Amino acid sequence: MLPAPENRRKIVHIDMDAFYASIEQRDFPEFRGKALAVGGSPDGRGVVATASYEARKFGVRSAMSSRQALQLCPHLLFTKPRFEVYKQVSDHIRAIFRRYTDLIEPLSLDEAYLDVTEDKAGIGSAIDIAKAIKEAITRELNLTASAGVSVNKFIAKIASDFQKPDGLTFIGPSKVIPFLESLPIDKFFGVGKVTAQKMKGMGIHNGADLKSFSESDLNRHFGKSGTFFYHMVRGNDTRPVRPNRISKSIGIEDTFSADISDKGEMMQEIKILCEKLEKRLDAKDKRGKTVTVKIKFSDFTQITRSKTQFEEIHRAAEMYELVQELMDKVDVEGLKVRLLGVTMSNFAEPESIPKEGRQLRLF
Repeated sequence: MLPAPENRRKIVHIDMDAFYASIEQRDFPEFRGKALAVGGSPDGRGVVATASYEARKFGVRSAMSSRQALQLCPHLLFTKPRFEVYKQVSDHIRAIFRRYTDLIEPLSLDEAYLDVTEDKAGIGSAIDIAKAIKEAITRELNLTASAGVSVNKFIAKIASDFQKPDGLTFIGPSKVIPFLESLPIDKFFGVGKVTAQKMKGMGIHNGADLKSFSESDLNRHFGKSGTFFYHMVRGNDTRPVRPNRISKSIGIEDTFSADISDKGEMMQEIKILCEKLEKRLDAKDKRGKTVTVKIKFSDFTQITRSKTQFEEIHRAAEMYELVQELMDKVDVEGLKVRLLGVTMSNFAEPESIPKEGRQLRLF
């Protein structure tokens, strides 16, 4: 059941469009309108960090080996990442956000949640705020962003992906349940490829199918994630937007004396990292909901992948299970990896948003 109107938040999720690639196309005219991959060279067994939309039409995607990307798109252009530039642009985008709210939860350089229930500019409409942010990003940075607007983080994040690039999707309170019931199971937050296959084998193809299962049934099939799925399909996402979330993390990483290219060896190293991370979490009495794996390749290109679930965890086996799902989405077999890291974040904290005394306007 959705919260009563007086307790509803107004959440905006902003996601930049092909962030690294769009900056390169903005700064270098020779890349504009071309299929572009930001990442390592295919000659050096590199990996794609981000692909332009022109390249994505050919199936090129992030975390794909550069060699495979070139096979899919023979005219693909490659350029090395300029992370210092991306960070500067990200800081500018964050400054735009702060014109409207201080409740900003960055997920990465190119996406963030904003709670605009009480916006600093006094605009009142979350949709108008999202439009203003998108317009400012285009006007000041010559880049585009997509926005999702809804009553909680889960729905807003899904909405931002609906009309990419340069989209704005609003899913109001009366539309949340019908939207979730019709949503394909693959699109649900926290449902990876392996989980989706298992659900489909159980006859769960969309939210309505998922909703027909009790919480105990889902827990029996999916462990602690069952409770998460039970609440998500009912629109019950009470997670607040947590400012400075990225800095509140505990992680561990290892740089290898010699690059490794066997995925089985990588997973063994990750297992060891998870065991060490469990000890660090226990020492600080921390439990988190978000696990991030970091992979740095021999050409110093690096990618991260994160997964968030409903329940806090801290055990090595639980973290390793989530990292396995993340690694299944990354094409690392045969690539030379020089560093692996695992980080836990999104720790349990008191509610940072008071529910009393809110003055709500229509979206």
